[in-house]
Amino acid sequence: MVHVHNFADGALNPVLAYVMSCVGCFLGLRCATRGNASQGAAKARWLVLATVAIATTGIWVMHFIAMLGFAIPGQTIRYSVPVTLLSMLIAVVVVGAGLFITGFSRRGGAGPLLAGGLVVGLGVASMHYLGMAAIRVPDTLSYNPVLVVASVVIAVIAGTAALWAALWLDSAWSAFGASLIMGVAVSGMHYTGMAALQVDADPSLASTAQGGVSAEAFLLPLLMGISSVAFILAIVISLAPTAAEMVEEAGLMARIGRLAPQGPPPDRRQHQNQNLYQDRGQRRDGGRPEWEASPEQEAAPEPGSLFSPRHSRPPQG
Repeated sequence: MVHVHNFADGALNPVLAYVMSCVGCFLGLRCATRGNASQGAAKARWLVLATVAIATTGIWVMHFIAMLGFAIPGQTIRYSVPVTLLSMLIAVVVVGAGLFITGFSRRGGAGPLLAGGLVVGLGVASMHYLGMAAIRVPDTLSYNPVLVVASVVIAVIAGTAALWAALWLDSAWSAFGASLIMGVAVSGMHYTGMAALQVDADPSLASTAQGGVSAEAFLLPLLMGISSVAFILAIVISLAPTAAEMVEEAGLMARIGRLAPQGPPPDRRQHQNQNLYQDRGQRRDGGRPEWEASPEQEAAPEPGSLFSPRHSRPPQG
């Protein structure tokens, strides 16, 4: 059996991987919160952004930053480009499926949450072991089945917790605390899976080891590119209205819609003529008909005019 190192660079890789996982999960939770406050296409767009943040930065970037600290003495570890990219695609698909299952579920409750958590957990575990399958070394890789099962259980728990946090946590501080816990879960799943790894020398695989690319040539540029996407996403979130502001705006627009007139406004001139007909025949000032105005009333100007009297006496026969 070949001895391997999971912490070849000391605490640098696990700490940096954990920080990136927390950042990705935090950004994803903030997007998911805004998605819960939206409807229709806007909801789908926010859930897509949440998927990108959690799946790429929160999970996939964490995995391969930690893998930069994985070393086999005397060997150069290389990675298959197609398999590595496929592992990222799987992470995006399963996280998106879980978020959309819970986000667009009409029933609500524990059923969609558990179903989505199971999908995310199994998908994250698949991403991890597919990413391990991308390794090209002249050795045979095998796994301890007990630790593999433990890593899958941790992944399911982490996925369920992530979806629950996306549904129920609204404030930034609660999302921050949840992202710290999710980072521990994702990192715990990764290093449990790495503890399950067993490496045995196999000289017949020497040609296979030359089929990939080194981590410095492939992983580092890819990780930096995804980290830049996370930075842009952070700017988008900071400029977008919060979930509370979205709910308040939606309520305001609904109230405006209820108060808006349902038909065209009445003709003002016709309304004035109707009032004039209704006033005819009514009596004022102790029983005089309206056309028998008092002298004081005769001198009163018509509203809107400074000179024209409102009433005039009939000619004296």
